[in-house]
Amino acid sequence: MRLPNRHLLLTVALFATLTSCSLFEEGEEEGGRLPPDMARRADGRTAAAWPTSLPEAEVKRRIVRLIPGYARDRQGWADDLHTAFRTLEVPHATQTYCAAIAIIEQESSFQADPTVPGLPNIVRRELESRADRYGVPMLIVNAALGKASPDGKSYNERIDSLKTEKQLNALFEDMTGELPFGRQLFADQNPVHTGGPMQVSIDFAAQHARQRDYPYPIAKKLRHEVFTRRGGVYFGSAILLDYEVPYDAITYRFADFNAGRYSSRNAAFQLALGKLTGQPLAPDGDLLRYENGQPATVPSSVEEAAIGIAKRLDMSRPQIRRDLLLEKTMAFGKSPLFNRVFELAEQSGRPLPRQAMPQIDLKSPKISRKLTTEWFARRVEGRYRSCLGRGGGR
Repeated sequence: MRLPNRHLLLTVALFATLTSCSLFEEGEEEGGRLPPDMARRADGRTAAAWPTSLPEAEVKRRIVRLIPGYARDRQGWADDLHTAFRTLEVPHATQTYCAAIAIIEQESSFQADPTVPGLPNIVRRELESRADRYGVPMLIVNAALGKASPDGKSYNERIDSLKTEKQLNALFEDMTGELPFGRQLFADQNPVHTGGPMQVSIDFAAQHARQRDYPYPIAKKLRHEVFTRRGGVYFGSAILLDYEVPYDAITYRFADFNAGRYSSRNAAFQLALGKLTGQPLAPDGDLLRYENGQPATVPSSVEEAAIGIAKRLDMSRPQIRRDLLLEKTMAFGKSPLFNRVFELAEQSGRPLPRQAMPQIDLKSPKISRKLTTEWFARRVEGRYRSCLGRGGGR
């Protein structure tokens, strides 16, 4: 039965409204290929980047549309995202921008310097812990905290009014330089290790800046840039998107953002090695022990398990160690150890996945309830899907 003309007109109008929600214009050329974990659309088709011929103003207009409506200064956020992607040479696409936007929304709700509940109590507990560790009487500490700091307020007043990690970072820098016991308690031990709208590791930012030129002038210290909107967005986009992933689902990229690059691949390796050796290995994505950020000489449970079947692997102990040292790189997934473990583990059954969710309980003075890496990754994925909806699903 044919629809009456007025119903037909309403249907056409509705269809036009729905299709206009897509960031792609009708008949628009598609851009370059996307990473495999972002390339599959909900309708089964292959997603692509935006056309490289788009004017910068149009690219930024599309980014603004992807940012949640509640965010303040959406144009400013779009400008910083665009600069980060252009500098890092990340494809301009709904999927890539939505990945970064989902992280920002999860970590800070689009606050450049997000607040941390209960920060004064966290700081005072840290001060007591350090004073006890170094044998400094709290009577002396409390007397020093009553003195005026460089901004005119006493240190006690600044502690009581703390709301953000940026403020906390500035406080510890002043205490290190100004208080009599400051260098003893705080030198090179600033408790602020992450910050900004994407909660970026300051160590990662320093390492990345040594490898790539930072696109903005640095007024004082690089770590201060992490607490700015532009710096937090740049380094957060870098750790999320500026590396090659072996995944077919973006959830594992989000898990890596929380647990460390390639943790999802490494967790799958741990499960395969555990099956092969019969030893229970926690799939946390860490294959080696670390001390002060460097691989320790003491073997990890993963290394010991692999050494225990060295003959079956047809590898020596130094060869096993050599490959495990690649755990933070794409190269480990192509190493003899990785391939041999999966080859042996799959001999008596079905193929094993090369990606698995790292099983990690999140621990931090800022976290007051039980959270996990999987919770984080799934939560961010939900925000990512919502962002794709704002872009018309493309």
